[in-house]
Amino acid sequence: MTTPNSTPPSTFAALWREFKGVTYNYAKWLVSISWKLFFAISFVLLLAGGMVDLPQLAFLIVLTSIVIKASFKQQIQAEEKATAATYLAEAEQLKRKLVEARMAAMQAQVEPHFLFNTLASIDHLIETDPARASLMQKSLIALLRATLPAMRETTANTVAYLGQELAIIRPYLDIQKMRMEDRLDIVWDIPEGLKSAEMPSMMVLSLVENAFKHGLEPKADGGKLVLRAEVAHGKLLVTVKDSGVGYYPADSVGDKEKSTGFGLANIKDRLALIYGEQASFSIRALEPFEGSGTLAQISVPYKVAPTDAVFAS
Repeated sequence: MTTPNSTPPSTFAALWREFKGVTYNYAKWLVSISWKLFFAISFVLLLAGGMVDLPQLAFLIVLTSIVIKASFKQQIQAEEKATAATYLAEAEQLKRKLVEARMAAMQAQVEPHFLFNTLASIDHLIETDPARASLMQKSLIALLRATLPAMRETTANTVAYLGQELAIIRPYLDIQKMRMEDRLDIVWDIPEGLKSAEMPSMMVLSLVENAFKHGLEPKADGGKLVLRAEVAHGKLLVTVKDSGVGYYPADSVGDKEKSTGFGLANIKDRLALIYGEQASFSIRALEPFEGSGTLAQISVPYKVAPTDAVFAS
């Protein structure tokens, strides 16, 4: 029971919270201003205190403010850094989720295009060339065996190794070779020792698919695809070069621009998430003296995957 002159505990708690809030905001303000400005304000306060005959109070306020400014500086700066770090972490998480969503959408767009064409080719070859139809079917089965598990496990920051990528790319190229026959020439230039090098999952395959979809298939007489890997200055450099119609993003319109730009932006975002500024991606049309076509390159830090992981596949 409270007497008429007593203050309820809840009121004390509310007043204490308000006092703490005011003190904290005042401390933040003191930390935010320079010492030069602080001493200028303090001098004016001391003069005002002398004019109203309250010099002791003015001096006490200045002295207390000095203590607060000195003691709270590190605490408030640490809180601000923690808040900034939390914000960056949340932004990074949102970006990763966006990249993963874009990656899933890209896979959903690319797979049917290739699968339908392959199944149509198998259906045609069953009547005209059963032996080739059987080979294409086996290559498609090998491709699905390598691709489907990798897709289920792939997130924006999944890193596999080059040998895993090649296990997917080889049956894909076998199918394309059977479809295009003499219109396609494939050159492999990948040293055996680099198959254990780390490489973000499904990334090289995207470049190879892009080379066919937007470079070689639209060209009536087909062309050449060169797949190369090398190590230079501590970086693994993977090159996908085709002699197709060329890469001209400024001239692209409609669905072609959307699908090409969508996949390439996804590669850039994933590299940034995994390696930051240590990785790079570039794509350009070949110069006239180089012939027609497109040159795409991915550069990542050269790291060797664990031996058990390499042989597990």
